[in-house]
Amino acid sequence: MIIVFVGAPGSGKGTHARRTAERCGLRHVSTGDLLRDAVERKTDVGLRAKEYMDAGKLVPDEVMMDLVSELLDSREGGDGVVFDGFPRTLAQAEGLDRLLAERGLKVDKAMLVDISEDEAVERMALRISCPKCGAVYNLKSNPPGVEGVCDKCGGKLEVRSDDREETVRDRFKEFRRQTQPVIDYYRDRGILASVRTSGPVDEVARKVAAALDGCGDAGGTSEGA
Repeated sequence: MIIVFVGAPGSGKGTHARRTAERCGLRHVSTGDLLRDAVERKTDVGLRAKEYMDAGKLVPDEVMMDLVSELLDSREGGDGVVFDGFPRTLAQAEGLDRLLAERGLKVDKAMLVDISEDEAVERMALRISCPKCGAVYNLKSNPPGVEGVCDKCGGKLEVRSDDREETVRDRFKEFRRQTQPVIDYYRDRGILASVRTSGPVDEVARKVAAALDGCGDAGGTSEGA
């Protein structure tokens, strides 16, 4: 089973993609996961990606598609994948379909975790993260046990620069510019489901699970991007 999660910064798509993967027994994969794994394993495509990353450039679509191809051919991707924030562009969506078709697969469901710009700004203003292990907390809905200290590794929590209001609004506009064609693409194919992300995390998770015919209500209460 192949599921694609789409959502603006602050929508919680990362949280609900992870919960869906856990419940359905699928691999959760974000763009960052793909890049880090390939670089760590020093694969040919990982080394190509590293050149762009080291130069501070975006990894081009053709390299991203090679990474996805590697994933689909690996044992880890064999039982199915929940893609978190990928594809981001129409070209990536079309490229993913080609890769899947070559393997007799298809995107079974695209899930839009929807949020307004003002809601995203408010939510991100309450978000703190651990630069050491990557754990994310929300000061209102999922605070750390000890103020300013990561529950998982004891690292010092901080507000990321890209969670500040002006940056969030810029990211939101870029999301709409790049990703609205992806949303329209899956809607036109009749496989797009949409859930509003306002409300408690567990309540939203139940809505996601219902939209995915029962897949998606996994444990945990963290707030993802």
